[in-house]
Amino acid sequence: MKDELLFCPLGGSGEIGMNMNLFGYGQPSNHKWIMVDIGVTFADDTVPGIDLIYPDPGFIIEKKENLLAIVLTHAHEDHIGAIAHLWPKLKCQIFATPFTAVLVKEKFKEKNIDITNHLKIVQLNGKVFLEPFEIEYITLTHSILEPNGLRIKTPLGVVLHTGDWKVDPNPLIGDEINSKRLKEIGEEGVLAMICDSTNVLSAGRSGSELDVRKNMLNIMDRLKKKIIITSFASNVARMETAFYCAEKTGRQISLVGRSMHRIYKAARQCGYLKDSIEPVDPREAKNFPREKIVYLCTGSQGEPMGAMMRISNYIHPDVFIEKGDAAIFSSKIIPGNEKKLYKLHNQLVKDGIEVISEETEFIHVSGHPNREDLKDMYQWVQPKCLIPVHGEHRHMIEHINFAKEMQVPYPVKVENGDIVRFSSDSEPEVYDKAPSGRLYLDGNISVEEDSQSIKDRKNLSANGYLEITILITPKGNIHNDPIITFRGLPIYEKDEFIYGLVEEIEKTTRTYRLGNKQQESNLIDALKIASRRYAKEKTGKKPFTNINLAKI
Repeated sequence: MKDELLFCPLGGSGEIGMNMNLFGYGQPSNHKWIMVDIGVTFADDTVPGIDLIYPDPGFIIEKKENLLAIVLTHAHEDHIGAIAHLWPKLKCQIFATPFTAVLVKEKFKEKNIDITNHLKIVQLNGKVFLEPFEIEYITLTHSILEPNGLRIKTPLGVVLHTGDWKVDPNPLIGDEINSKRLKEIGEEGVLAMICDSTNVLSAGRSGSELDVRKNMLNIMDRLKKKIIITSFASNVARMETAFYCAEKTGRQISLVGRSMHRIYKAARQCGYLKDSIEPVDPREAKNFPREKIVYLCTGSQGEPMGAMMRISNYIHPDVFIEKGDAAIFSSKIIPGNEKKLYKLHNQLVKDGIEVISEETEFIHVSGHPNREDLKDMYQWVQPKCLIPVHGEHRHMIEHINFAKEMQVPYPVKVENGDIVRFSSDSEPEVYDKAPSGRLYLDGNISVEEDSQSIKDRKNLSANGYLEITILITPKGNIHNDPIITFRGLPIYEKDEFIYGLVEEIEKTTRTYRLGNKQQESNLIDALKIASRRYAKEKTGKKPFTNINLAKI
């Protein structure tokens, strides 16, 4: 049998975030695998109590003895966020460039895992040899330090996995996109390109960080009071812009928020931001005149515990905002966050603060390729096959159409779990399906989408809680005074509700004598039904109901 090359996304295809991609090579019954990225997405209000969601790696856990390594393209959470949660189930080597490696080490440190012997640092534009894969890191530009594409060479041909990227002619920090090497790779021949689809619906180019800096300087130059900038902490170029503009306008700068300090520290550790002014501690910054200080803080998406939200609610211990000050939201409004962000903007405006956002000024550029950027990449790489990833279905279908316009012979649409096969005697195709899904981080436990804990919390959130304790005498008789507690039910006449519920309980219990476990179980079921029916009649809610039988 002939060797084959496989590609299988377990996350990030059909959705934005939670990236996890597998490449396999070898005989059909014995592939060697590498995993590219291992990211998370963030939960919304539909799953109460859950913060992080990541791909279910069960398919590759079953083959972990053949998993050679996890290869990381860059340090955004949707590419590395799950690593400390899932690596203990895989226990393979990890490859990353220096900045990404620093942040990965921190994640493992929080979990008290010593990753030193497994984490391998790759220099920019370096190579990794994992037989039968030869992996070359290609420097790209994005909205974080050290973004990399991967040239994955196999005996069947070369795959270019772009990771997240854009074409930024002036990225301000870090190197420019290595278009020279990309052109060489294209001339050498590329079997397939696995490519970012996020901005395929956007015309033109995604823009440069230098242009953002020029406009930010103009804006800050005219502002006469305190300035609070909020941005994605991971965007070190934007961080450097805030430092630069503060210095040019005669201000000091202070960093606010754990993530902002963490990224600043990691960047400095890797040799970046060396020429920037030193930030001032927020506790000291309170002593500066309003017109002499800039705060750079977390919370650009209106996160409830983000620094920007705490500042706007006047509960931050070190930063106070007042009428006449300015809040600059130097970030994209991520779809789904509009409601809470507009509420935050409205509150600030109501309090007399000037709000500046991407809706009113040019203060943000995307880190992903618009259509003209994509054209550049296609012309450089000239792939025979295109597989779009990192996008919702609408993005990926449009990317397939775009690839056809760019005369790519074999565009292949995938979704999570699809297995694409490349072989020497057939066209690339989706030929099989791997099990895929989502895992939810519930506290510090990984649970599946349909876990009882999540179902119970949704029920509690929507319908409230009712608990009834029935007292039982030593002879098995039921005491007449049940103990009733409830939460989250819309009840105004509490005594009346309880009185009626007690009557229902007594009606139900009259026919029961408790001589064995089965009779107790039957009584509990009957009481649940009667109590929920009564609550529904009185409140319109069917609460999560718990029945306790207590012997006295």
